[in-house]
Amino acid sequence: MPKTEDDLRSEQLVNLAIEFQTQRINSRVPDVEDNPFFVADLGQVTRQHRGWKLNLPNVQPFYAVKCNSDALLLRSLAELGTGFDCASIEEMRAVLALGVDPSRIIFANPCKPAAALNYARQAGIVTTVFDNLDELETIHAYMPRAQLLLRIYANDVSALINFGDKFGAPAGMTRALLKRSKELGLDVVGVSFHVGTGANDLNSFRKAIRDARQVFDQAEALGFKMRIVDIGGGFQDKNFGEIARTIRDSLADNYPSTTRFIAEPGRFYTRSAYTLVCRVISRRRQIREVCKDQPDMLYQNDGLYGNFMNCLMEKEIFHPILIPDDSVLGDREVGPHRYTIWGPTCDGSDYVVRDTTLRCEAKVRDWLVYKNMGAYTNATATRFNGFSSNLLTLYVDSELCGKFEPQIYG
Repeated sequence: MPKTEDDLRSEQLVNLAIEFQTQRINSRVPDVEDNPFFVADLGQVTRQHRGWKLNLPNVQPFYAVKCNSDALLLRSLAELGTGFDCASIEEMRAVLALGVDPSRIIFANPCKPAAALNYARQAGIVTTVFDNLDELETIHAYMPRAQLLLRIYANDVSALINFGDKFGAPAGMTRALLKRSKELGLDVVGVSFHVGTGANDLNSFRKAIRDARQVFDQAEALGFKMRIVDIGGGFQDKNFGEIARTIRDSLADNYPSTTRFIAEPGRFYTRSAYTLVCRVISRRRQIREVCKDQPDMLYQNDGLYGNFMNCLMEKEIFHPILIPDDSVLGDREVGPHRYTIWGPTCDGSDYVVRDTTLRCEAKVRDWLVYKNMGAYTNATATRFNGFSSNLLTLYVDSELCGKFEPQIYG
């Protein structure tokens, strides 16, 4: 697909930011460390929001904070008018600190400790989720005035990550859960589901929406005033248009226009907005005859235990772009070169790419650029082996200007 003007403007600003920071590192500017860093284009987040509103105009997005809790990102989303899907006290606290009204937050974790329910209640957050009887007892004790969504079982077996094994009440349990809610005097106002991260099967959405309608009917028969359907998250750019059409049609076929529809997108908003830049810190060339057909090995300053956890969790295949460091002395072989790329820890499973081809020979101190690194990267990074997960981020906004005006935060 050819690049749009927005794509080109974003790419230009991101490249300028990368050049700016790599030069600062090479110049040994005080307090500038030779660590991996992100470049975030907040203009791309704005365009993703426009895309959401265009394709799902009747579905209010509640951004899944777990995906990427970058404070400037959250502020940008708040200014765009999204709601927020939070799963913990810290996530609720981070969003509330931005001045977001509690009505724009859903406490969407189906299994919550008492302390978290207490915090939500005291903060004025009223909407939360349940899928089992014991959770109802806890909610009754600590957040009795909550507006509840019953999370039901939904599953796309082709999804990258499935949630059905952990969350969602099966069809045979929903009536008992609703009856117990009524006995406890709790207010069930809707249904939620999540078919899985990176879902591909359109029928999984159709089925989940029909199943939610059946639970609506069960609840209304018991006297509940049902008004919300939460269609979950896990949406991807590559098939979003097709899935959105399916969701629009299915919602229109099953619910009156007065129903409020919400969703919990995360990666859809953030994945394409962040670029990660790493540095080659070591290299092993295959010089023995027996190894000549194997790729050479590069070691970079970020890996599986840092911002590349998706290599393990979602089997993602990364495609690095080489930026040679001009300060590296010596000749550089031209033409394609094959490499395995490893992370910096002393764990043998810490690899990023098993076999990739770069445009020329790579050397120590070169840079490797990874696009589409805004979802479940820094959010899942660890401090294993003593490596820091607190990386610097440079921010640009391709919606505001064509000039490079970076904001830099640690």
